[in-house]
Amino acid sequence: MTSQDARTVMIRDILTRLCTYYGLKPERLGSTEIDVGPLLELAVVREHARRTGTSPGASMLPVVRDTARMLPPTDLLIADATLSLGHFRGNPPDGIDLDQLYADRLGTRREYLVQQWRPLHEALHAETIPATPTVKRLRTTTESDTFTALATLLATGSGHVPGTAASGKILVSLPDSMPRAGQVTVIGDTVIDDIYRVDRFPSVETPAEADYIGHPGGKGLNRAVAAARLGLDVHLLSVLGDDDSGRDILDYLAREGVRRDLIKIARGGATARTAVIMNASGDTLLIGSRDERSTLEFADVDTSATVAVMESSDVVLLTFEHPRGITERVLAMLRRMHPAPQVILCPTPSVAVPQDLYRYLDAVDYIVATPTELARMLPDQPPASSADSARRLRGLGVRVVCAIEEFRCAVWSEEVTLDIAHFQGALKQAPGATAAFAAALAYRIAVSDGPLGRDDIVWATAAMIPTQKLGPAAATMPEKSQVDAIVALAGDRG
Repeated sequence: MTSQDARTVMIRDILTRLCTYYGLKPERLGSTEIDVGPLLELAVVREHARRTGTSPGASMLPVVRDTARMLPPTDLLIADATLSLGHFRGNPPDGIDLDQLYADRLGTRREYLVQQWRPLHEALHAETIPATPTVKRLRTTTESDTFTALATLLATGSGHVPGTAASGKILVSLPDSMPRAGQVTVIGDTVIDDIYRVDRFPSVETPAEADYIGHPGGKGLNRAVAAARLGLDVHLLSVLGDDDSGRDILDYLAREGVRRDLIKIARGGATARTAVIMNASGDTLLIGSRDERSTLEFADVDTSATVAVMESSDVVLLTFEHPRGITERVLAMLRRMHPAPQVILCPTPSVAVPQDLYRYLDAVDYIVATPTELARMLPDQPPASSADSARRLRGLGVRVVCAIEEFRCAVWSEEVTLDIAHFQGALKQAPGATAAFAAALAYRIAVSDGPLGRDDIVWATAAMIPTQKLGPAAATMPEKSQVDAIVALAGDRG
């Protein structure tokens, strides 16, 4: 990749993140958590600042807005709405509500752009008007093309972009500019796993010899890494200590392509650690150690940045690794969002009073758990089977229940009852299997335009097979091509 291409990718990624929040509204730029330094350093921004006698920060919006006007009409409209550039503020078209088009919430801006697709194109006197996209297609594919084209114009400082299609769509070939399949927010723990490999578990009388490795882990981190490896744009909401372990985890997440903008650093706090004792069959014993200063708080969930990221996500994936009340708060927030992301709840580790969650379970689309974890959600009346657990949880509002056991998956919903059992494992279990399934399920939700079916569940079940490696769970998470190969190898046995 040339240095110019690298800069274009960097600018595109900043634009993508800015739209996720509030866009380029001047009143927001001074307080944004996003590093906009590379935008301020662009030659076109510096030249505008010199010519007008203003700061680079004050020049950024007019430069991006003027540059966007060089794009074809469809790209201009997408950039204008998603980045809240205000192209129409001085001369609003008849019938267009600017408060909706430039709303604080990205979801509102996207929905309104789709609703007013034709009138907005007509306002620009577009010669051709492409078919109206769905909000999902806009989010997962079209916006990435627009931001790549806009970033190229900004990085080159001119209106010349290599290659133009007959339709007027700007084509740019960048090795790192492939659009992500969709966006996922994961809310869960990040820890250092101290992994001890033993031939047998120790007893009081007989200690065991062990091989040791330390590696980033945690139920939240494992799911975030798994989703990123499948090609999803992943934000992780978690807390790290202000120590070397926290910095190691941040570096690992960056290498895995997981966004770190929602990660809180607890000043003076220590990063959580878990001792993982693993035998030759993949069975594990866990001992956790946590600094109370390094835990998620209500204030971390309620930030405008967190809300904006969740609103723009296809899927929000939750675990139970937080202080009491956090999961309930998140589910209550998600219930009020429109359109709401799909919610995957992984009820692990088990909580003392799951009854607190019952009033919020109507916000949950999928529960992904082992049979034991499902039963622990219903402590007052122990269920007779996973099917019984599923029936009761669905009665509380959950739409789909997925029971994971030994590389097989049973599913109960209004549409389907499935038992996917034809993927044979070499181990009895793998520590990362459930995380891989949940991430694969999130991927299929993100790329699907309708309810999931049997093929989607088969694919998510296949994602568990590559995790059969004794060691750090995060390191075993598969890429999409590996899952495709497992599905093809097994064939369709439905």
